[in-house]
Amino acid sequence: MNDFEHIIFTRQAGIARIQLNRPDAANGLDRRMASELKQAARQCSDDASLKVVILEARGRFFCAGGDIKEMLSNGDEVGSAVESLAGDLHSAISTLSRMQAALVVAVNGVAAGAGFSLALIGDLVLAAESSSFTMAYTRAGLCPDGGSSFFLPRLVGLRRAQELMLTNRSLGAAEACEMGLVTRVVADDELAAQVDQLAAELAAGARLSAAYVRKLLLASSDNDLETQMALEGQLIVQCVASPDGREGIQAFVEKRNPDFG
Repeated sequence: MNDFEHIIFTRQAGIARIQLNRPDAANGLDRRMASELKQAARQCSDDASLKVVILEARGRFFCAGGDIKEMLSNGDEVGSAVESLAGDLHSAISTLSRMQAALVVAVNGVAAGAGFSLALIGDLVLAAESSSFTMAYTRAGLCPDGGSSFFLPRLVGLRRAQELMLTNRSLGAAEACEMGLVTRVVADDELAAQVDQLAAELAAGARLSAAYVRKLLLASSDNDLETQMALEGQLIVQCVASPDGREGIQAFVEKRNPDFG
């Protein structure tokens, strides 16, 4: 059993759930939470039975960013403390971004700083109507981390990324959705049910298909057209030859719903 304190981690029926669990501290990221996220992410990546990972938070906040009070408590060692926190956070984000399972992020409140960064990494991001997003880094004399300088300009474009990072302007859920940061905005009291429904739909799909969608999209920023098409050709051949591929094609021919197991 996992000895986690600052997250709750569960797995059942092909779906893993990671819950940020420091509600009394606005789910601020401290070194323990970052370390636990790294561990949970690795377990998700290593679990071949998983098709979906849900990242969400308990309480009124999604994540208010790094725990500034903890940073200050390190005195002259603050630099090494932040290096440790950021290292574990970045390892978690890299693993969650490259694992085979699809990642669903549920934003239930304020997503600031590293919380904003975590909201960016989902394949599908559902946000409660009352949620909000702000970079917040430069307000504290800091610069972005958590992969936000990679993901944000790819999602909203360079000009908007510059504005959000330099001005710390707060976005409501509707504007975040309009910008492309969020997949869908839902009523606050419907967020949990819609996340569960979406996860169940994804878990009923073919694991390899979702894994290769993630792999192709992650590679597309760096590849030229011919390299990307070569990768597409390689991966679709692997899909066709897989049990899920054969089942999907057979079900299509027989005009029935596939059973991907």
